[in-house]
Amino acid sequence: MNRRPGPAVTRACCPACALGYAAASGVVLAAALLSSVAQPLFGALTDRRPVPWLLPAGTLLAGLGIALSGTAGSYALTLLCVAVSGTGVAACHPESARVARLAGGDGHRAMAWFSFGGNAGFALAPFLVAAVVGTGGLDRTPLLALPARAGAALSLAVLRAPGQRRRLLAREPAAGPDDRASFLRLSLAVVCRSVVFTGLSSFLSLYAAQRTGGGPAAGTAALFVLYLGGAAGSVLGGRLAGRWHRVTVCRGAYLLSAVAVAGAVFVPGPALYLCVALTSAGLYVPFSLQVTLGQDYMPAHVGTANGITLGLTVSAGGLLSPVIGRVADATSLRTALAPLVPMPVLSWLLLRTLTEPAVPGGRPGPPAGGGQRAVPKSWVQ
Repeated sequence: MNRRPGPAVTRACCPACALGYAAASGVVLAAALLSSVAQPLFGALTDRRPVPWLLPAGTLLAGLGIALSGTAGSYALTLLCVAVSGTGVAACHPESARVARLAGGDGHRAMAWFSFGGNAGFALAPFLVAAVVGTGGLDRTPLLALPARAGAALSLAVLRAPGQRRRLLAREPAAGPDDRASFLRLSLAVVCRSVVFTGLSSFLSLYAAQRTGGGPAAGTAALFVLYLGGAAGSVLGGRLAGRWHRVTVCRGAYLLSAVAVAGAVFVPGPALYLCVALTSAGLYVPFSLQVTLGQDYMPAHVGTANGITLGLTVSAGGLLSPVIGRVADATSLRTALAPLVPMPVLSWLLLRTLTEPAVPGGRPGPPAGGGQRAVPKSWVQ
């Protein structure tokens, strides 16, 4: 197996500069670092007061950073642009999760569809980038800001709708105390999940091209399957939570993920795509459920919970990408990806004795379809 990237490796810093595994993972680190640190800070801000204007502003900032990344001219400036984009993501996520739960009211399907939208965007992104950069080179990356502008415009339209501003700015005291111990275990489980997903998404394109012999097109297809499976898994998670407790659904999904990740790393040929699809679904079934679980474990600090479950813990996987890259440079990509296999098992172990957030009276909350406790009053008028 080749130990160095071939000609198909993305030239991330400038047209003349092909990156090795470690350098390419540095770009992932730049996006993850600021995003992971900043999201809890923005979440704490939303705990003090609602700031719905962060939705369009963060979206625009994220798009601006990506738009400038291809024209930066140097690796250092590319990292800076990607970090700016990560800051935009950090600003948007905590408040958007609060608004999504507010819009959905009782149950978890609204959060699942909210997650579906983001994951569908991830699925389409490789094709959009390939179309823009493949036809006009990195000088055309400013075109990648157009989806961000569209997203910001849609957010503004919602925020300016009659009656919406007053509803989104309303705030009342929290409905109950925080369960910090359960939230910590949930967060650690999300970190393990993040390590798996970020490691695969960073190197899957190269790995699929190597394992299938299909070249760059095979790698792009593998990324599409990974992100599309995530979009489907998010919706499926919301439906499953209507029949079983969220914690139960998350535990089952992580057991499936452990088997699927092993297949994605070790199974050669076209069967790799089936394993990638199962991996993606298994990792994303818990995605929206973990967000609402975090909110219910921390009802007095919902914004901080959003910032951690959507930001710090999810982005933590990007902090390990350079390690995976260095191991791949020194050995092989399969050797570097092999440690990802037991990570979903660790998530399962952390959730194994976790209980569903209690309803008033101290009893475990029933599944969403059977009367899941109502959204705390602090999120509504």
